[in-house]
Amino acid sequence: MLEIHKNIVFDDNQQPIAVQIPIAEFEKIEEILEDYGLAKLIAEAENEERLSKEEALQYYQLLKVNHNDRKSQSTESL
Repeated sequence: MLEIHKNIVFDDNQQPIAVQIPIAEFEKIEEILEDYGLAKLIAEAENEERLSKEEALQYYQLLKVNHNDRKSQSTESL
């Protein structure tokens, strides 16, 4: 089990308002959560139809185009 060294931050009324943890422990927690989320996505996708290599490449290119379009639209509005 991951040991977390935490410092509790209190307000003027001695009510706990935040927790400080070392950055290395925070990064480990992030990694654990990301791995868990990825495992859930993989499990959910097990029964879905699989794409051929060509279909997957086409889909990936479409995602890149859509991402770049959104990115350029957001910079144009600045």
